[in-house]
Amino acid sequence: MRSFFAIFLFFVTSIAVYGGVVDTVSVYSSVMKKDIKNVVILPDSYKKATNEYPVLYLLHGAGGSYEQWIKSVPELQQLVDTYQMIIICPDGGITSWYFNSPIDKTMQYETYVANELVSYVATTYRISKDKSKHAITGLSMGGHGALYLAFKHQDIWGAAGSMSGGVDLTPFSKGWDLPNRLGEYAENKEVWEKNSVINMLHLVGKNSPKLIFDCGTNDFFYQQNKALHEKMVYKNIPHDYIERPGSHNWGYWKNSIQYQLLFFNTIFKN
Repeated sequence: MRSFFAIFLFFVTSIAVYGGVVDTVSVYSSVMKKDIKNVVILPDSYKKATNEYPVLYLLHGAGGSYEQWIKSVPELQQLVDTYQMIIICPDGGITSWYFNSPIDKTMQYETYVANELVSYVATTYRISKDKSKHAITGLSMGGHGALYLAFKHQDIWGAAGSMSGGVDLTPFSKGWDLPNRLGEYAENKEVWEKNSVINMLHLVGKNSPKLIFDCGTNDFFYQQNKALHEKMVYKNIPHDYIERPGSHNWGYWKNSIQYQLLFFNTIFKN
């Protein structure tokens, strides 16, 4: 009986520790003149294998940090093994919105993610050089950031997504430090509109990233996401759009990331 339990405990322990390797790396940003931390999740096979891997950049929301995703969804360690991909979770500042602020030079996160971090990842890890195996997504502020970066840097990402993304900034002119990033809305309407994802669809062409985005029907960003979907339908822009019951919380995002990883994995394999 003791032997049986010893074998059983070994088996359970082996299952518990099996999964991707989580690491934290600092990348120096020349444009912001500071070190920025990032979580990197590598498949368990990475050390022994010699092949190149697809990569997903996973962005956090307002008030979060580079640790937000792995702390809230530790299952990502198993999911990188399931899909054999690398996940990069950059720190995007508390309220950067992942664009280059025209009025705050300490908030230049578009340049950081799209240029500095992407270059670091390409030279440090064995990732595919094919952009069709590069994807980006995120939640809330990070959902906006993922689509914003993918639309503006179509040479980098072959797929992009958003979960509960703030895809139209203009209805929230007093929220989440946005006036400190773009100026007061009443005096800078053109800047606000130019930096809202919903107004960037003119950048989307036949070679643009494959798109997926979703939002809970009880989310305060729901109407903006539905409007983005309808605008894409009107413009005949291919995309996957999902709305389901849910709010702006981790219960929703833990479910959502499962669908998005499946979507990206399908694209990577095709």
